[in-house]
Amino acid sequence: MEKKKYGKQRDDHIVVLIGMIAAVLILMAFLKGKTYYSLSNLRSMIFQFPEFGILAFGMMVCMIAGGIDLSLVGIMNLAGVVAAIMIKNGSPIFLGVLVAVLIGAACGAFNGFLIGFLNIPAMLVTLCGLEVYAGLSLAITGGPAVNALPDSFKSIANGSLGPIPYVLFIFIIVALLVAFVMKYTTFGHEIYFLGSNKVAAKYSGINTLKVTVLTHMFSGILGGISGIVITSHLNSAKSSNGETYTLMSLLIVVLGGVNPDGGRGRVLGVTLAIILLQLISNAFTIMRAPDTMKTFVNGVLLIAALILDVALEKRNRKRM
Repeated sequence: MEKKKYGKQRDDHIVVLIGMIAAVLILMAFLKGKTYYSLSNLRSMIFQFPEFGILAFGMMVCMIAGGIDLSLVGIMNLAGVVAAIMIKNGSPIFLGVLVAVLIGAACGAFNGFLIGFLNIPAMLVTLCGLEVYAGLSLAITGGPAVNALPDSFKSIANGSLGPIPYVLFIFIIVALLVAFVMKYTTFGHEIYFLGSNKVAAKYSGINTLKVTVLTHMFSGILGGISGIVITSHLNSAKSSNGETYTLMSLLIVVLGGVNPDGGRGRVLGVTLAIILLQLISNAFTIMRAPDTMKTFVNGVLLIAALILDVALEKRNRKRM
């Protein structure tokens, strides 16, 4: 019965997201249709959202497990800086990418160990991690950004296969991988169980420390991948890239229907929220709206998402 309730609630949330996307598309068709629906603008949007979208999947995984990962931007930039230095100094691109992923995994595992073994709240551990990883990036670069990377690396996030950017394929592969892990693997099911009830998960035989470490390692790997994408996109690596992405990732996962208390959430909902945020952001850019307006709307969306989540849960409880 609980499973049915969960599925219905999530479907309701996804219907709302689809409705919001449709509303933005219809509104912009009337206001700036020619510009908004131009091929160049559509390609521009596709080039932009994968870097923060992949980060959002990392935030999603941790939040479903009952935690949070505020260190993702720090991991992203640390991985990007190290990879950029290696590639600029002549290392093969695949080696730089591999090292970035390994750095993400190591940072995530470190976060997970502190959270699971020492029972320190995830918010505190990952907030400190954000500062530590950002500080390491700054120390490695000495301040200036790492620029002038080879064109072959730049093409990862700026090249296209015909009219379709390569980065869209990267995003789709990551989304499918995360969806597969969460839906079809024992590890994914343990993440949901851990987030639903940590005590019950422990007494049911789940190694909660192992799951916590692996969850944050998984999140860190996604942060490493995002580091490669943003570094390639900007053709530059530094400690301050994507500073707004932490709050944006939180907004996306909550708007996408992930329960802030853990135990619930779907990749589809988060993907739709990523698309919605990109559509809105691009609309503001085309309309030349001030940044203060963008910040205000994002705040309103976050509050609305929390209210929607509570309202849907109350409605489904009444149906029981």
